[in-house]
Amino acid sequence: MIDTSVQTNVKSKPVLPLATTLGAVHIAVADRSKALAIWQDVVGLDLIAEADNELVLGAGGKPLIVLETGAVRPVVPRTIGLYHVAIHVPGRADLAQMAVRALQRNVRISPTDHLVSEAIYLWDLDGNGIEITFETPWRGTLGDPEKGETYAVTADGRPHSGRDPIDMDGLLAELGTAPVLVARMPAGTRIGHVHVHVNDLQQAMDFYRDVIGFAGFLLIHSFGMGDVGLDYMPHTVAFNIWSGPNAGLPSAGAAGLRWFTIVVPDAQTLDGVKARLADAKAPVSPVDGGIETQDPFGNRIRVLVG
Repeated sequence: MIDTSVQTNVKSKPVLPLATTLGAVHIAVADRSKALAIWQDVVGLDLIAEADNELVLGAGGKPLIVLETGAVRPVVPRTIGLYHVAIHVPGRADLAQMAVRALQRNVRISPTDHLVSEAIYLWDLDGNGIEITFETPWRGTLGDPEKGETYAVTADGRPHSGRDPIDMDGLLAELGTAPVLVARMPAGTRIGHVHVHVNDLQQAMDFYRDVIGFAGFLLIHSFGMGDVGLDYMPHTVAFNIWSGPNAGLPSAGAAGLRWFTIVVPDAQTLDGVKARLADAKAPVSPVDGGIETQDPFGNRIRVLVG
């Protein structure tokens, strides 16, 4: 059971329009070939474009990840930055295909059943966290910590930890008795959520909910984690304090998050975000198509009109 005394009631409706999405996530890596060995060959993203030190990867022609080569050190542990970027696939067989690509290349993965989604976690060779997700909301719901419920509850009312291992035999059975293996993610693959390290949960909730304008979902101090989104689960942005209360930004030249992108549907929405950022005295600078800002901990965000 979850200790209800540490759950803060943060639920709210989103200020952002429901048409808001996440755009490309920019990540620093050290080496082109080593980065592509994971992001292209295992994750299964297409190399859409390449210029200077930027590799634009995506699926179905849509950019999802932009890798900046030239980092001089791997991800620095216990710092502010990316915990993982979650790439959501349209079908369960797509998750199975990705698992096979990883197993064929002896890449370590962590397949986890969250009940409302199935996720395979892995890391690139610089330590950037990656989650490949297939959403399964029909299987159950997340519990309500305020009522003392377990993390999740199945559709037929049974408690679920939300952290069980995936039934890999069942997952691989999605490929049929004569599987045809594919090398790339299909069209419809998207950035589903971004999960970042912060060092204060309440500050993070105040920023992503009240300033950026997402709906508040959960802030659970016993987990050291909170999340925000739109009108549905899973979250769009999650944050945790697992790097510790004194975590700071990594040293220059480290691999890791450069920025992530929030795509809003119109200029009026962007103006609303800019006004809330100004009221919060958050840094704002213009970029092509929108603005760049930072959360209170230094994670960079671009808000663009799509």
